Amino acid sequence: QVKLVESGGGLVQAGDSLRLSCAASGRTFDGYAMGWIRQAPGKEREFVAAIDWSDGTTYYADSVMGRFAVSRDNVKNTVYLQMNSLKPEDTAVYCCVGRLGRAFKTPGVYTNWGQGTQVTVSS
Repeated sequence: QVKLVESGGGLVQAGDSLRLSCAASGRTFDGYAMGWIRQAPGKEREFVAAIDWSDGTTYYADSVMGRFAVSRDNVKNTVYLQMNSLKPEDTAVYCCVGRLGRAFKTPGVYTNWGQGTQVTVSS
């Protein structure tokens, strides 16, 4: 059974940076896409970023393009989300997600989810 464990959330000020990590275990991850979905209070889940495991192709929401960067370490089975120039509207619970196959920008296609880590950006 796949297990995804996030770390790295916290409280920061606008303009600061944070790096989230997601350690995956429980299966072979060849061909397994991983990414990040966030949900703010009272809002729907929102795709943030994802990366294909096989060739490293990355995908980003327009709202984070140029500020966030997703990467992965295939040896450690870990995915990272580097978040720069954070804004108050980035405040949300960030969940690590995964699926067998290519990444998509649709939250509902991901079959594995972590518990989430809180990111709070103060103005």
